[in-house]
Formats: sequence, C-alpha cells, structure tokens
Amino acid sequence: MDFTTAIEIADRIWWVGMYLKNDPFQCHPYLIQNGRSSVLIDPGSMLEFDAVISKIRSVIDLSDIKYIILHHQDPDLAASVPYIEQVIARDDLQIVTHSRMVPLIKHYLIRSAYYKIDKHDYKLEDGNLALQFLTTPYCHSPGAFVSYEPDTKTLFSGDIFGGIEESWEFYAKDDYFEKAKQFHAEYMPSRDIFNYALHKIGSLDIDLIAPQHGSIIQKAQIPDLIEQMKQLECGLYIEESYRHDLLYTIEALRQKDQALERSLRSLQEKEEFLFQKAKMADMGEMIGNIAHQWRQPLAINTTILSILKEKSRMNILSQEEMLQKFEDMENNIHYMSKTIDDFMRFYHPDKRKTVFNISDVIEHAITIMDPIMKKAKIQMYFEHCSDAYVKGYMNEYTQVVVSILTNAKDVLIQRKIEDAMIDIALRKIGNRVELTISDNAGGIEERHLKRIFDPYFTTKHQSMGTGLGLYISKMIIEKNMGGTLHVKNTSEGAQFNIVLEYINVDK
Repeated sequence: MDFTTAIEIADRIWWVGMYLKNDPFQCHPYLIQNGRSSVLIDPGSMLEFDAVISKIRSVIDLSDIKYIILHHQDPDLAASVPYIEQVIARDDLQIVTHSRMVPLIKHYLIRSAYYKIDKHDYKLEDGNLALQFLTTPYCHSPGAFVSYEPDTKTLFSGDIFGGIEESWEFYAKDDYFEKAKQFHAEYMPSRDIFNYALHKIGSLDIDLIAPQHGSIIQKAQIPDLIEQMKQLECGLYIEESYRHDLLYTIEALRQKDQALERSLRSLQEKEEFLFQKAKMADMGEMIGNIAHQWRQPLAINTTILSILKEKSRMNILSQEEMLQKFEDMENNIHYMSKTIDDFMRFYHPDKRKTVFNISDVIEHAITIMDPIMKKAKIQMYFEHCSDAYVKGYMNEYTQVVVSILTNAKDVLIQRKIEDAMIDIALRKIGNRVELTISDNAGGIEERHLKRIFDPYFTTKHQSMGTGLGLYISKMIIEKNMGGTLHVKNTSEGAQFNIVLEYINVDK
C-alpha cells in the first residue's frame, strides 16, 4: 500500500495522513469530500503538515474545505490548524468542536469561527453532508466526542480505538486489541467512563472505524473489539493503590448494604408488630361493639324463653304463639350471626390488591360503628359516590375508616359535644377519589397537629388509647396503597382527608 498518496477508505472518505517510519504513535487525519463543503478531520501537528496538505490537494482544492473537526484539543491533533487556515483562506471556514474545547483550542491562535456541536443538536448538515456527533466525555478530554457519517457508516472515533503499534498496519487485524489495550489503559480515565462511551458507540450501525491513532478497523472486527474493550481495566483502575482502595471501599459498602438490609428487616418486623398491636386495640373496641349489638337480642330471647316456660307450665301456651315466639328468636339469632359475619370480614387479612368501590367500604364501616354511635347519640351523615373505584386492600381501608371514626367518636364523647355529628363525604375529582371525614368536636390542638400520625402519640388516657391507630392508618394508605392521608382543622372540628388514584372499571 502506497502511504505517500491519499487512500480512499470509503466512498468520498480519504485517509490523508502520514506514515512515520518506526513511530508506534501514528496520527491519522481524514477528509470527507463534499464539494465546496468538504470536511477535514483531526489534521494533526506540524510533523505531518506538508504530507497532509499534499494529499488533500491530490483529491480536492484546499479552498473546498469548509469545516475542520477537532475531536479534542491536544497538539498531536490540532497544532497545525492555524497554518491550515492560511492555506485554505476561506472567511467562512468553521472549527467543529464541543464548547468545552473552545477555551483550550483558542490558545493555538485559531481565527476561524467555531461550530459548537452542543449548540447545534449534535448534527452538521450541509448539502449531501449529514454528520452525527456523540459525546464521549473524559475519553480522554472533558469535551471529547466522536463523529458518525451514516451514508458510509463510518465512525471517526478520535482517541477511542486508537493503538500504539511497533509494527503498524493500515487495516487492523484480529489481534488489534492487543495493540490497542495499552493506549486505552493509559489514556482512558476509568473503566466506568470508558464503558459509557462504548455503550453509545455500540448503538450505531458501523461498517468502518477511523481512529486518530493506530489502525483502521473494518466491520468484521468491530463487535468483538468493542466487547474486549468493555472488559479492559484502565486509568485509575490500573494504579495498584487505587485498586486496593477501591476494593476496600466496595467491601465496606457491601457490609453497609448488608447492615442496612438487616436494619430494614428489623423495621419491617417492627411495623408488622405495630400493625398487629393496632389491630388488637381495634379488636378490643369492636368486641365492645359486638357486646352492645348482642345485648338487646339476647335480652329479648331470654325474655321470650321465660314467657314460653311460664305459659307452658300453666298450660296456656298455644301452638300458634309458640311458633311465633320461635320465629322471633330465630330472627334475633340471625341478626347476631350477621353481626359476627360483619366483624369477621373486617378482620380477615387481605392477601392481594383488588379493585373495590369505597362506597361499599363506608357502608360496611358505618354498619360496624352504628350501634356504638347511637349509644353515644352521635349522628353520622354519608355523602355517597357510586363511581369511586380504587385499587388496594379493602379490609385495610375499612380499618382506616373505622379507626378515624373511633377517634372522632372518642373526642366527641370526651368533650361532651351537643348535637355531635360526623360528616363523611366521598367524591371523585378528576383521576382521584377523595374521602373526607369531619367532626364538630372543635379540632386538634395546634401543637398536636404535626405529631398526630406519630407512633404511640395519643391525647387520650393510657387506658383508652395506644397511639397506634392513626400511625397505622397513614402507613396503610401511603405505603401500602400509594395514596395520601392528611388532617387539618376546620371551623367546626378536625377533618381527615384520604386520596387514592381512581380506577376506571369501564375500560
């Protein structure tokens, strides 16, 4: 191969470098032939100046060069630019580079305007020319990049894929990685940074890689070479002290991760314990409700049995009356059985998320709470919404509602509020379902508002509350169901607000 002439490596793309005999550090300028908008890539230093100019002239007139691409600012690539500017002699000549490079390149006393790739959407289009630029920061310069010519699928890779070769070959062979790895190990800052650049390059459809140093790489070698490069330790990683410190840091981080994982498991166990404790506290409240709901039908059944026994003893019990009394007792027993079913549904744990209508949950919660509310002379009002579907754990949501209603009931009783009432409003607002539960008990003290959801915080006597109900409620809504639970004071009292994402069941 005659290296004294320009060599066309792809359609309209020329190698215009200089072969330096016995020099393992070959530098390669390239030329893209594009009429009056031709492109010179990485023209090199003054060592190659005469040879580069001669080769360009053998292909095009020097004044046809409109763009000079500089992939980085080092002198082996850019030092000859001021002299090339003089021989090109075009007022519209532009230096194509990254804006990070400009403050350094200007020290060569370059006079031409700059075409900053990061200000032009990383593209250069002019006539038939359509170049794409990919940034490869810190490989080995902060503003480093590569250029891709899509028509010929040629990548001008700057320092990446460069090689230091004692026996230089124009086209790379299968053993090229061995010739390239020393250069990359010393010039790329780290394996992580280098792999970031290789990942970008690997996304391109490449037939030819034209690096600034080393050998030109053809399609058959490219995939294996990229994979080999990804495994290469380079930069800081080849410093033994850094590798030792890095391995020490990695091990320390691993141990911290394990400790954090153990801590998270302890936290999960603690949350589960608190959840169960709150559930038991609610259960105590509900057992009281069951006792209250059973007291009347039990008393009625006891009275019926006494009447039946007395009339039977006196032989004045008719068949019809006996059947009627049995039916009354059966109805009472059915009512008591339904009460148990309601509470069993409440305490049955949810295993998976389901889509449910919050209106059904509120109706169920009201059924559970109604007897105790009536005993305390507290009125409950419910504003329905038929299209209030959400996805989550229905029984846990019921627990939240019951917990909030129980707190409202307790404070209304404690403060002896006349005309005590709890207002429950359910609304669908856009893509949200919002539930508000308000009371007229006068509100929460300002100093307590910020702590109301803290575990074990309670304003009740120790015998009346655990301080876990609202903490667990917030955890259920926000952690388990991805919603929000907030509280604020209104002019009448406290207002709890629960918001969840709306689920369209008609889709």
